[in-house]
Amino acid sequence: MKKRILAALLAICLVFSTGVIAFAEGETVAPVLKFDENGEFKILHLCDCQDGYPADERMFEYINYVLEVYDPDIVVLGGDNTVGEGETKQLAIDELCKPFVESETYFTMVFGNHDYQQGYTNDELFEMYQKAGGDYFLAYDAVPELHGTATHNLPVYSNDGSKVKFNLWMFDSGSYVDGGYDCVRKDQIDWYLETSNKLKAEAGALVPSMAFQHIIVGDVYDALFVESPINLGVLTANYNGKYYTYLPKLHNFSGFLVEPPCPGVDNEGQLEAMAKQGDVLAIFSGHDHVNDFETEYKGVDIVNTPSPTYNSYSSIVNKGSRLITINEESPYTYTSEVITYNNLVIENPELAEVFDLSVSTAKLYNFLGNLALVLTKFCGIFSGMIF
Repeated sequence: MKKRILAALLAICLVFSTGVIAFAEGETVAPVLKFDENGEFKILHLCDCQDGYPADERMFEYINYVLEVYDPDIVVLGGDNTVGEGETKQLAIDELCKPFVESETYFTMVFGNHDYQQGYTNDELFEMYQKAGGDYFLAYDAVPELHGTATHNLPVYSNDGSKVKFNLWMFDSGSYVDGGYDCVRKDQIDWYLETSNKLKAEAGALVPSMAFQHIIVGDVYDALFVESPINLGVLTANYNGKYYTYLPKLHNFSGFLVEPPCPGVDNEGQLEAMAKQGDVLAIFSGHDHVNDFETEYKGVDIVNTPSPTYNSYSSIVNKGSRLITINEESPYTYTSEVITYNNLVIENPELAEVFDLSVSTAKLYNFLGNLALVLTKFCGIFSGMIF
């Protein structure tokens, strides 16, 4: 009951924070999220920060620098956000949220498979994020009865605040089930379809959108790998009721693919529903820390964002985050780039000491990264054996 009351209050608050609010004599205030005066809307996708308390200072130097230079309109924390233990959990969340609050940057989040493992439920953690983020934390629990915590959406308005031009979906993709990882469930998919249709009715047309979740959709195997007619043991992966080799479809992806994607063991039709609805341009995930590939399946892009962490595993060649830019005049297209530590140091040598990474080392890592990209393209995950 407490969760339902809290969610209802948050939903009311969200209406007043993301909608256009009417006052006496026709006065209005602009919505929170909208395209800027250049017609752009920028999203910083930060996945798997996954550090305890205190977290590595270099990661926060990176986050603060990216916030200052790229000035995103919103940050999406992509799950496995902190692993602070016990009584340090609130401190770890406070520390992670501090850069966004101090820079007055709006942010939202999804939960990953590790967030809850430090002695708190995701519902309890969500309250900690609310406390830490204050007015800059835009996440809410749209329907408490759904699987998971804080599945929600955030509309993005035109620059003049007159109408919804874009939408952001946030899904709790769960943690673990028998046999492996969880996935976005049918009740969440039904909620998405219902909400999408409401937005369509209000806007007079489908509202283009993007989805964010921690665990990648199972359809990624159909997009990336050649199907096998038989089970070849460790040489095949079993998802979607099929067997897949690890031979990549060379024509259908770009970026790093150096570990097998780890979707849920079940697939309840999320991408299929989104492809049929026709409003979702891309589904962004973290979870697989060293991958940063982009692929496409049934008209929906499937995109993996790497990790900026120094605590958990990450890659020397693409450690970082992803910046996504949408244009108001053409909202059905977008651009995306990975912002790596290496490139930042090469472009700004003064950061070498801050990141404890020399320019020459960063250039070497980029050389190895370019070599790995070639191997990734032709060898798929087997390049991970080398890099």
